[in-house]
Amino acid sequence: MSDQQNHNERAGEDSPALSNSERGAPIISLTIWPHRSLSRKGFRNVILLTAVGLAIPIVPLLGSPVGWALLPFGLGTVGLLTFFFLWNYRDARLAEVLNLWPDRIEVIRTEPNGKILRWEANPYWVKVTLRTDGPVENYLTLKGNDREIELGAYLSPDERVELRNAIEDALRKVPRP
Repeated sequence: MSDQQNHNERAGEDSPALSNSERGAPIISLTIWPHRSLSRKGFRNVILLTAVGLAIPIVPLLGSPVGWALLPFGLGTVGLLTFFFLWNYRDARLAEVLNLWPDRIEVIRTEPNGKILRWEANPYWVKVTLRTDGPVENYLTLKGNDREIELGAYLSPDERVELRNAIEDALRKVPRP
């Protein structure tokens, strides 16, 4: 038997030495992410429509000095629009996963650049706060282990209220010691 298995047997069921798979399924698992209002197909259609719309007045003038002067501006517009849409899609890779077990709550935030941030605490001591005086309307935070984190900053105020209610309902299901 490996040292890790032996340690887990001695540690007991509530030990942080146990992995998530050994703990069983969480009471609740929520994944939240920013809105994506334009699909990839919609993005392609917008770029195509913009390119055609800008080409209509330029194509008849090609060959003349005015047409050649307008062409870089049309290409630049389509290029910048494409660049900013792709930048927005990259930023939309942000996601937050909240998992709750009887002995632990964790939030795993995946940044657009792939960096993973983790926060965890004992759910018995976690405080869910929805502040109206925060930097945004209905500013949602979780506090535990002497640290307070913001949750769902990119959600609408109503969605943050729904998220708070879902988290509080799940926390009420956690057995108290």
